[in-house]
Amino acid sequence: MSYLVLARKWRPKRFAELVGQEHVVRALTNALGTGRVHHAFLFTGTRGVGKTTIARIFAKSLNCERGTSAEPCGECAACRDIDAGRFIDLLEIDAASNTGVDDVREVIDNAQYMPSRGRVKVYLIDEVHMLSKSAFNALLKTLEEPPGHVKFLLATTDPQKLPVTVLSRCLQFNLKRLDEQQIQGQMTRILEAEGIPAEAGAIRQLARAADGSLRDGLSLLDQAIAYTGASAGTDGNGGVLADAGVAAMLGTVDRTRVGALLSALGEGDGQRLLAEVATLAEFSPDWASVLDTFSEALHRIQVRQLVPDAQIETDGVDVDGLAARLRPEVVQLWYQMALNGRRDLPLAPSPRAGFEMCLLRMLAFRPAEGEGNRVAAPAASGASRESAPRSAATAAPATPAPGPRVPPPNPFAESAPPSRAQAPMPPVREAEPVRPAPAPEPEARVSTPEPVRAPRETAVPSPAPTPFVHSAGIADADAWHALIAGTSLRGPARLLAEHAGFIGYADGVLSLSLGPSDDHLRSNAVVSLVAEALAPALGLVPQVRFVESRQAESLHQRNERARDARQASAEASFMGDPDVQRLISQHGAKVVPDSIRPFEDN
Repeated sequence: MSYLVLARKWRPKRFAELVGQEHVVRALTNALGTGRVHHAFLFTGTRGVGKTTIARIFAKSLNCERGTSAEPCGECAACRDIDAGRFIDLLEIDAASNTGVDDVREVIDNAQYMPSRGRVKVYLIDEVHMLSKSAFNALLKTLEEPPGHVKFLLATTDPQKLPVTVLSRCLQFNLKRLDEQQIQGQMTRILEAEGIPAEAGAIRQLARAADGSLRDGLSLLDQAIAYTGASAGTDGNGGVLADAGVAAMLGTVDRTRVGALLSALGEGDGQRLLAEVATLAEFSPDWASVLDTFSEALHRIQVRQLVPDAQIETDGVDVDGLAARLRPEVVQLWYQMALNGRRDLPLAPSPRAGFEMCLLRMLAFRPAEGEGNRVAAPAASGASRESAPRSAATAAPATPAPGPRVPPPNPFAESAPPSRAQAPMPPVREAEPVRPAPAPEPEARVSTPEPVRAPRETAVPSPAPTPFVHSAGIADADAWHALIAGTSLRGPARLLAEHAGFIGYADGVLSLSLGPSDDHLRSNAVVSLVAEALAPALGLVPQVRFVESRQAESLHQRNERARDARQASAEASFMGDPDVQRLISQHGAKVVPDSIRPFEDN
């Protein structure tokens, strides 16, 4: 007894029977109706969406004995032979097993001959992306200018692998993935025609597991019928395609279990949460599929929260109750955790451990009760503030009372010494910490020693820059350096100001000098930026002149000199340390060159 699987038995034989590819059907129908039929078509899309089926219906439309039309009769000899796969002028070539150039040359040689029975000779090349590069090159000329009696129909699941020279010679149609409603509708019609009773939940699960492929869905439907023992029965004794049986076959879980997990999470009940996981483990589920179902439930909850009027499924999950109980941002956080847990599941010690850890992560990051909705009210008096109890975990740090606003100091103006009332109180010194006992002497290291930092030295404050005001202008080089350090210059303007030595300032004219190596910094645009930046401190935009004379010390040179002095002091302090001298003399330790750095530079 031979059995024809549902995917083959219910393969569409007319364009009107196709599901979900209306955009392709419309284009091909119009082409057949107007007689403007291209010589090469490329059908792309994922597996099981109708690429080969559309090509066969198209070939039947071209060779129907009643004439070329979008509605082949399906009764003539040509239509019946094409449906049975024995039409001599429809050549189906599997490119996955005929990848070589010799196979393509055979196709090219045979293309010049007229069709034997039909009106048009049709070459249907499936999985055309598997052809080799040389095979594509051999096919190009014939694909671009075939004989008038030849049509090429190419099908592929991976159009990115096709050469652009092939794509440019074909009309390309991208077939869409089918949504769950379309697959459910087709399964329902097939089951009704077969006389097999089925529960709506079972069909819904199969449509979801099909993942956009109708052929995969019908294959799963065949498997589910065999698993559950469902069959047609006129006397009522036929088996039913039950929801529970399909769930057991697919390794999915009842939606009510996912609802219980969400309820336990919403209440923060960790013990009940782990008990629900243990109950799930008795069914040996696919934990990745459980996380997917969990994410879908969170998605429906979020939709109900943000778009209350949207139509969503609520089977097995208290969507309304959870939407009212959970905060929207918590639902978003848990959704991201579920996606990350799904990705990391293969890395877990076991799938169940990874699933439990994902739920425990959600439980650990559950916000405190009322957090985020609490609005801090101002206290009426100091006594009321002291009497209000606070939690150490949720108490906010006290905000200091606002005092009189003190303007920021002007680095270019003279400042008077602070008064006694304004002087800050010295900080209260805490008890000196107990110093740990000295560590034992390190052993001698014969390998390359690691860099050792110099002991921290007491930072000596640099002398304050010479103050000046608008009327005094720029008194000397120190005032010039302080002025540049306090500006907001950036980029080339900053480099010019730092590398320029101060010569003098009088009557609004600022005289500077530049060394030969820095002369490239002097451009009109950069000089203008420097002059405009100095205007607030000088009271006017100075005229900048560069004097050809012995260069005075610039801010850049001054900083380099100070850095060299700090480096020399750090090296001397380090090398003079008794412990360092003892390591060198007794253990043969060596100092790595350029490894000593001043503490302030780290």
